[in-house]
Amino acid sequence: MGPVTDTAPWPDSIRAGGCEQHEPLVRRVLAPNPSPYTFTGTQTWLVGAGDDVAIIDPGPTGSGASVGDPAAPGDAHGEGHVEAILAAVAGKRVAAILCTHTHRDHSPAAAPLKAQTGAPIIGCAPLALSDDGPRADSAFDPDYAPDRVLADGERISGDGWTIEAVATPGHTSNHLCYALVESGALFTGDHVMAWSTSVVSPPDGNMADYMASLARLYDRAQDRVYYPAHGPAVTNPHQLVRGMLGHRKQRERQIIRELEKGPRAIPVMVAAMYKGLDPRLTGAAGRSVLAHLVDLESRGTVRVTGEEWSLA
Repeated sequence: MGPVTDTAPWPDSIRAGGCEQHEPLVRRVLAPNPSPYTFTGTQTWLVGAGDDVAIIDPGPTGSGASVGDPAAPGDAHGEGHVEAILAAVAGKRVAAILCTHTHRDHSPAAAPLKAQTGAPIIGCAPLALSDDGPRADSAFDPDYAPDRVLADGERISGDGWTIEAVATPGHTSNHLCYALVESGALFTGDHVMAWSTSVVSPPDGNMADYMASLARLYDRAQDRVYYPAHGPAVTNPHQLVRGMLGHRKQRERQIIRELEKGPRAIPVMVAAMYKGLDPRLTGAAGRSVLAHLVDLESRGTVRVTGEEWSLA
């Protein structure tokens, strides 16, 4: 979650609809759905240089796939993204369509791609959730229907590539990252991004799980580069994850300092803690504060009475 901080023109090859080569086994197609929650848009990753390919995070379709505030300028829906992916994989067999999680900027294009290519939808589990408050980012995809759910550590393979599932719950309970064994690349979905921190929105988003998943990635020495679903590749993954862990711990300490002043409602804490925040992101900030508070409550550090939180 965070404002778009880099809107400079990009080369034609990495604008929406273009296909960009990142390394011999990895290409990217950018969806036309930029927003304060998706940066320049959802990045669909294509894995494989031989006869078959895997598609990771197929992204949005052209209907009902906007993210964040639908009225926000530039909050595009993803029209033409499926066609752009099909053009990029033309002449190859699609071996698998994988989703890191089921937010509607990630998984809806899986169904039409399956219909066009016959490829199975493999990866994260489906998720049905009734939220307890306004969503901070995209809604969940209610139509996601995988042919096979991957457990942590399970692998699929194709012509010259092997992909391993890495369970990383927190942003959502069903979030998976995917490791490309041959190159040391990790496709991180929304779990780790360089341009922004990830929104953790209860009840499905869980801060304790998110921190544990970050710690797990920090311990993975084999990951050379991260390819997130939004924003640039991460070439210093170990350093970035260490900083993200520190940032979340600092935010927790900031919440406790606010509560040392007396009981506080979440909007009051957000106003004090997020100076200069883009107003469009106030809701997301509130959801992240709530996620920290729920975690602190589970550890007996804080309690809630009505709308106000206080130290226990």
